[in-house]
Amino acid sequence: MSRPSPYPAELRQRAVRMVAEVRPNYESDWAAVTAVAQKLGIGTAETLRKWVRQAQVDTGQRSGVSTDESAELKRLRRENAELRRANEILKSASAFFAAELDRPQPRS
Repeated sequence: MSRPSPYPAELRQRAVRMVAEVRPNYESDWAAVTAVAQKLGIGTAETLRKWVRQAQVDTGQRSGVSTDESAELKRLRRENAELRRANEILKSASAFFAAELDRPQPRS
């Protein structure tokens, strides 16, 4: 499982908006991201760059796996793993009971 972000969602959204707003004032995306990260006290500019890229994917401006799709994949993988575990338990139980049925019963 991934650990929760130390940055609130509101800060992340604000930072992404700010990068989009100030981008024309800088010579590159990286310069804009670095400036906004420093202004908002975000640990590294790379963190903000990743937020911007993910926001672009989520809005369809960039190709990739959206946040919603990623969450759905994670949920389905967890569910799949649980079903596999349940199947293994059922297989073991059926083998156990089948062996019980094959044993000769003592006569009373």
